[in-house]
Amino acid sequence: MDDGDHGKAVKICYLTEQTSHHPPVSAFFIDCPERGVSARGFDQLSAKFTGTSIRVAPGQHNLGIFVNIEKRDNEEYQLTHPSAHLGGLLRGALAVSVSDTCFITCSKTRIKVILQYLEEGWIGRAQNKVEGLIFRYDPNQDTITRIKDVPDGDVLARISGSWHGEIYYTVAGTAEPRLLIDVTPLFPVPKTLPPEEDQLSNESLKFWAGVTKAIKEKRYSEATRLKQEIEERQREKAAERQQKNESWQPRFFTGSVTPMGRPELTEEGYTALQGLRNGDYKLAESEIKGA
Repeated sequence: MDDGDHGKAVKICYLTEQTSHHPPVSAFFIDCPERGVSARGFDQLSAKFTGTSIRVAPGQHNLGIFVNIEKRDNEEYQLTHPSAHLGGLLRGALAVSVSDTCFITCSKTRIKVILQYLEEGWIGRAQNKVEGLIFRYDPNQDTITRIKDVPDGDVLARISGSWHGEIYYTVAGTAEPRLLIDVTPLFPVPKTLPPEEDQLSNESLKFWAGVTKAIKEKRYSEATRLKQEIEERQREKAAERQQKNESWQPRFFTGSVTPMGRPELTEEGYTALQGLRNGDYKLAESEIKGA
């Protein structure tokens, strides 16, 4: 992707693995050695039908994204995820809205951010508004969760804008908002995937190929049947391990849901990540598979 500041491309590597099947949890590691930035976390969602919409929230093992900036004395920032609502189910016009609070914290710099995604009105066009504060905090007494509870003397800057458009920040003691980011011209960067011949048999593209093909061809009953077959094989494998008193061990990460919030790479994980950096995707097949 283009780094924006210097006009040249930088490479970002992304490694992920489903580390737990019950509950379904995936660990991920993101790496950009050229910029000295890495990120990691557990990906788990919790969905609940509320009557008129579906609420999608982080699961209990999803504590957000942990970003490490090596060139700034290894500062670590924890970014939590807000909940979202998928509405319009009854009228057939699906729309995503966010009305929640999330946080960014860095204990080393003793700086915290509260971001409040504002609830939309019943009438009118969605504004997708967000507001927030950047302020000093005490990591040992991190109890402030509402913008109105932050002492004025601790405020470093205020944030306002639309998370679908322009977001501004205003430094404390000044009145002029400054543009932080404009997401309007941004777009997802196409992923570079390993060639099909280098993909393992349990990689997502191959593992779910039959289900994906059936969905694309609108053969939904067939897709459901294939999905159920895979899930049944997963249950059988889990039962076999239980009978043998064996525990499930991920390949690229040290634990299914540990260390809490911050997954760590195994030796094979580091090898796979180094291969991604060098464009070498060849790996041996896994000796133990989930299904």
